[in-house]
Parts: sequence; C-alpha cells; structure tokens
Amino acid sequence: MPNYDTHVLSGIVTYPVAVLIGQALRVYLNLPLKLTPIALVLGYAFYVLGSDLPDMDHPDSLIHRGTKPIVSVAVGSAAFLWASDKVSLSPEWLNPVLAWVIAAVAGLAGWYLFTALMPKHRGIVHSLFFAAVYGFLAFALTGYGFKMSREEGFYIGLAAFLGYTLHLLLDRSIKLI
Repeated sequence: MPNYDTHVLSGIVTYPVAVLIGQALRVYLNLPLKLTPIALVLGYAFYVLGSDLPDMDHPDSLIHRGTKPIVSVAVGSAAFLWASDKVSLSPEWLNPVLAWVIAAVAGLAGWYLFTALMPKHRGIVHSLFFAAVYGFLAFALTGYGFKMSREEGFYIGLAAFLGYTLHLLLDRSIKLI
C-alpha cells in the first residue's frame, strides 16, 4: 500500500485533474459550480487533505494525529459561528467570550468523540460513502461556516470527494461502504 508521502504528493500533483472535472461539469453539464480563486484554493486544501484522509482510522498514522486537532478546531469554530448569533449578554463585549467558551467545550467534545467513534482500519472510512461524507462536510463548512456561495461550496465539496477518492484508487480499494 502507498505511504503518506505517496498519497499526499499524488494529491498535490493531480489537483489540476479535479479542476478540469469541475470545469467540465460546470460547462458541459451546467452543474452549479463556481470556481472562484478562493474556492479553488480551498478546494486544493480539501483535495490534498483528502488524498491521505482515509488513513485517519489508523491511530498511529500521521493523518490521524493531525486530523484530530483539525476536527476539534472545525467543531469548535462551527460552534462559535452558531453561538455568536445566539448569545446576548450585557455588557455586549462578553458575547464573543461566551461564544468561544461554548466553542471550546464543543471542540473538546470533538477531540474525544473523534477517537471514540473511529472504526477499525480499512473499514468504512476506506469507502466511497465516507468520501461523500467528507465532500458534504467540506461543502457545509465552506457554505455555511465560511458563508461562501452555495456554488463555491459545491465545488469545494466535489474537490474534497475527488481527493478522498484518489486515496482509495491508490490503495486499489474502492468499495461503496
């Protein structure tokens, strides 16, 4: 099986294929994809991350140890964005402080849930189902968390899905679930 370097370097050098697929789907199938510079940059990040992400189910892998804090930060950040609209204290300057307290608790929960919910190595995480979940999470984070347009989020979600699928192709292990 390919190692960390092979997976990540493959993601780095094959991203133009993901851009080509995105453009072809937009132009020829009229799918609502918007490939703005920021969507392309974030798509690149999610694509390359996805190229090794299926190995997050192995506790000794670098991606597992690196993904755990990313998941925690993503959960905490999403909680902050949600809570910042819901918190209303006096004095008003306390609102972001309380929102970040909520975010920190959510991030801590994300840290421990990540390990507790992780299935066995080369199980469901090495599947097209999880590639779709990753793509959806990338879409949701960028579309709702970062407040990007839906079309930009669709492209970033597609790029995430394609990067994750690249890993499965390199492992020669494509399964639905």
